[in-house]
Amino acid sequence: MASTKLMQTKDGKRFYKISVSRGHGLTAYTERWYIPDGVTSKRAIEKALRDEVNKFEIACGNGEVLSRAEKKEKAAQEAAEAAEAARKAAEEAAKIKTVRQYATDVFMPAKEATLSENARASYQMFIDRHILPVLGDIALAEVKPAMITKLILDFQKAGYAHASAVKLYNVLNGIFDMAFMDDSIPFSPMLKVKRPAPRKDERVKNEADKSLTAEQLDYVLSCLEQEPLKWRAFVTLAADSGARRGEICALRWADIDWKSGTVRIKHNLQYTPTAGVYETSPKNGKVRVVDLGEDTIALLRELREEQAASCVSRYVFTQDGTAEPMFPQSPTRYFKKFGERYNVQGFHPHLLRHTSASLSLTNGADMKSTADRLGHSEAVLLRKYAHSNPDSIRKAGQASRDALKKAQNA
Repeated sequence: MASTKLMQTKDGKRFYKISVSRGHGLTAYTERWYIPDGVTSKRAIEKALRDEVNKFEIACGNGEVLSRAEKKEKAAQEAAEAAEAARKAAEEAAKIKTVRQYATDVFMPAKEATLSENARASYQMFIDRHILPVLGDIALAEVKPAMITKLILDFQKAGYAHASAVKLYNVLNGIFDMAFMDDSIPFSPMLKVKRPAPRKDERVKNEADKSLTAEQLDYVLSCLEQEPLKWRAFVTLAADSGARRGEICALRWADIDWKSGTVRIKHNLQYTPTAGVYETSPKNGKVRVVDLGEDTIALLRELREEQAASCVSRYVFTQDGTAEPMFPQSPTRYFKKFGERYNVQGFHPHLLRHTSASLSLTNGADMKSTADRLGHSEAVLLRKYAHSNPDSIRKAGQASRDALKKAQNA
């Protein structure tokens, strides 16, 4: 049987203490019921109180209410369980002693949640081939800055490019920074390791070296006349659209709007040794529509007719004689051989992407439209593709002179 008692807090707020007996010698179940704002009549208060008392009695009967002593006991039990969980976690953390254990059990699982498959495979390659063979069996806390510096210097002496040395540095920094942040080590040895500089005998490419001039691109396109139709269409499309290699490999016939002369870039074909060939979205996750020139559209129409004679495929570029999409690494191999045949230095698919962006910007295209066309932010576009060349430098100088003449003649 429940009992009620009208009481009042120190600040004058009224409430009823509801008590339900648990039997002789046991403390009663209790709860506070505050009179709701706006309920002023005695009858309304009594009715609401009765309803609350009935609910409380039912809850007590169902074992849903704890006494004060039981609440303390439960809180103590939960605290003990939390302490035990923390102890076990600390024990598990203590087991992770070597660089190999930390990189394998903590760093890479964390990275896999945020990286694309391609980026994950790159991280894993640097760890497996270059970091673990040197540092893998050393205790995480015993790795010294000199050890890491030597690892990077040896990597450079082996002939790896500057960009690869920087990537190795970044992976190492990621491992030891994470270990420092989760208290696995007291400080990161990377704080005393300098970012690698290019070797004395290594010429780091300027951004302008990563694209072709209009004359060089014209030469490449003229050489295509002697190549198979599939590759003529691929190279021309890459130069015209600025699309990535994987985006072109994943292109479907349904993505081409023949009437408007545009193509929708909505897929990306990738390959890693672990995952094999797989399809994902474009790099920034956004679908974009790119306009194409008449010559590109004509080549694609011709390719569709040629392909239909041997197989039916939804993909524009396929493996020879099959409906399967072109293997994502095939264009890189073809471009290398093409460059050797026609003396085009450093010819690779991304060179045409750089070229498309550079020629657009240096010939008057606005930054926003060019960025949207390539699927980049304006900041990335400016940093990676906005190269100056003699023509654009002369145009910039002439623009300044024209502005001065206009002011003098006003």
